[in-house]
Amino acid sequence: MKITHCLHTAILVSDLQKADDFYGQILGLEKVDRILKYPGVWYQVGDYQIHLIVHPNLITSLPNTEQWGRNNHIALAVDDLNQAIENLQNHGHLVQHSRSGRQAIFVKDPDGNIIEITQVINP
Repeated sequence: MKITHCLHTAILVSDLQKADDFYGQILGLEKVDRILKYPGVWYQVGDYQIHLIVHPNLITSLPNTEQWGRNNHIALAVDDLNQAIENLQNHGHLVQHSRSGRQAIFVKDPDGNIIEITQVINP
């Protein structure tokens, strides 16, 4: 077997409206049509998708509350990390800078799922 690329990541959320506001409005991800009938929202990021799936009794746990990046998370790339930080903080979201020294931060979505945002400079 040879894996050729990653197709999507599914993220469980308890409140679809709050999650859609975070992923669609604050992060600015592009919403795409879904083909499944259960509650959720799909976003397109390049040739990759993020699927939000509603789980009304969701309990999110962070085994490592000190370093958010040492928990399950999804990583997204931006070209201007300072702009991303400002946008997130303007919307009331706390950010945690990567302790590795990389140009990266971690933020929690409304359900406490961790999102890594890393600055990537294209040549």
